[in-house]
Amino acid sequence: MHWPGKVLVREVGLRDGLQNEKTVLPTEKKIALIRELTGAGISAIEATSFVHPRAVPQLADAEAVLAGIGAPGPGVTISALVGNVKGMQRALEMLHTPLREIVVVVSASEAHNRANLNRSVAESLAELVEICRLAEGRLRVRGAVATAFGCPYQGAIGIYAVARVIEGMVAAGIREITLADTAGMGNPRQVYDLAGEVGERYSGVDWALHLHDTRGLGLANALAGVLAGVTILECSLGGLGGCPFIPGATGNVATGDLVHMLHKMGVETGMDLRRVLQCTASLERLLGRNLPARIR
Repeated sequence: MHWPGKVLVREVGLRDGLQNEKTVLPTEKKIALIRELTGAGISAIEATSFVHPRAVPQLADAEAVLAGIGAPGPGVTISALVGNVKGMQRALEMLHTPLREIVVVVSASEAHNRANLNRSVAESLAELVEICRLAEGRLRVRGAVATAFGCPYQGAIGIYAVARVIEGMVAAGIREITLADTAGMGNPRQVYDLAGEVGERYSGVDWALHLHDTRGLGLANALAGVLAGVTILECSLGGLGGCPFIPGATGNVATGDLVHMLHKMGVETGMDLRRVLQCTASLERLLGRNLPARIR
């Protein structure tokens, strides 16, 4: 059995987590939390989202957050989600900030893509080409395939539907792609098989996993992905998160739980678990409630 020596852990709670919260955190609190995260050794942070403020009011302060971070430290990558070309144009206005990377999401499910982005998969892939053109030489673009392991609207998602999105992303020049278990419907064997297959078929792509713990399989799925060769895992402080367009979807795999598991297996993350848990406690105080993470 092969274990990787190191895994990149990307924190997405400030985007994927906060977008589902009724509580809108003040901008300065988000900035302070990002700084606390970098102090804990987290080197990849998805900080916010460039989507319409009416759709996601919790992230309406994207520009202010990015402008307020300051220098995040050496080796730290700050990214943001871009929903469409208009969002990309907003991102391009932030080149004076630490923003260095954007992520574009396209669903493998037609029904979910229409619910999430109000357009077909084909339309989203066409827009992705334009986003990549605008980003060239200015911002790195990552891709994410939503509902790669199942969709509550359509049920099982076949490899053809996933491959269709991957092909479009690769053709647009993207070289890091996340397989997202948006609804938390995946199981370890499914994750292992899909991650292994795409890893072999697209050898020039770096693969990431974005996992939700809806059915309690988040950590098991992360382990299956690592065994299949995935070296980038996305997670959220305290297990915060969900999806506005997925009924019943719960939070992401908790950052502290994931880091604890990886460290116990001898897999390096570059992160200080004690300080990660302090970040979780800070977020819980801001939200006024306990989060579902297991490691305290």
